[in-house]
Amino acid sequence: MHRFIVQSGLERGEEALLSPEEAAHASKVLRLRPGEEIELMDGAGRLFAAELTGVSREAVSARVKEELPSRESEIEVTLLQGLPKAEKMDWVVQKATELGVARIIPVRMERCVVKLDEKDAQKRRERLQRIAAEAAKQCGRARTPVVEAAMDFSRALKEIDPQGLFIMPWEQASGAGIAQLRREAERPKGVYILIGPEGGISPREAGEAVECGARAVSLGPRILRTETAAIASVAMVMYAWGDLGGTI
Repeated sequence: MHRFIVQSGLERGEEALLSPEEAAHASKVLRLRPGEEIELMDGAGRLFAAELTGVSREAVSARVKEELPSRESEIEVTLLQGLPKAEKMDWVVQKATELGVARIIPVRMERCVVKLDEKDAQKRRERLQRIAAEAAKQCGRARTPVVEAAMDFSRALKEIDPQGLFIMPWEQASGAGIAQLRREAERPKGVYILIGPEGGISPREAGEAVECGARAVSLGPRILRTETAAIASVAMVMYAWGDLGGTI
């Protein structure tokens, strides 16, 4: 089923007009025709079944038939990703979106190899937001995760809601893993996951995170690459408190 992002506020029976970019994709790339069934996502959490009513080079329209059940997780997961190399960050954003994260914050950390100025950070954010939007359409989500511009570590820590669960997978952590946290905590309002860059989280950063309420956890006996650690952690959290593998 082909999916397209449209403006919010749709209701049953209304006509929706695709954006020029989405219309070009539908008409020129997919070569869709009137009468074909599609899905419309408003990017904010609502998904609709629709039927194409008009397809031309200039415009594509569809009639909303019904609202579909939400495919969004009840748990809000924010991924704070230590800034890795570009291709790794692209992959993390794509896969984290598929797993259901709500927000992704690239973080400048002490051991980051990549250095971005403000101009480059904004360009990178726009690219990553497009990747998130495409991944959301591909996996059938109705909500596109928000991808922030890269920010400094101290600034990123201020984004943590004290009422949420703050998890820090760290190779120097001992003992408890995410499974242990699951046994200790009911479903939290939100979960924040801090992942270090290629060089890992420094002891100073780990200390600051713990002061902000982070729970240091182990992901197992093997050292994972930053992109692997990010996706493994999100998957574990979604299995523990979210909807991955069925509701708990």
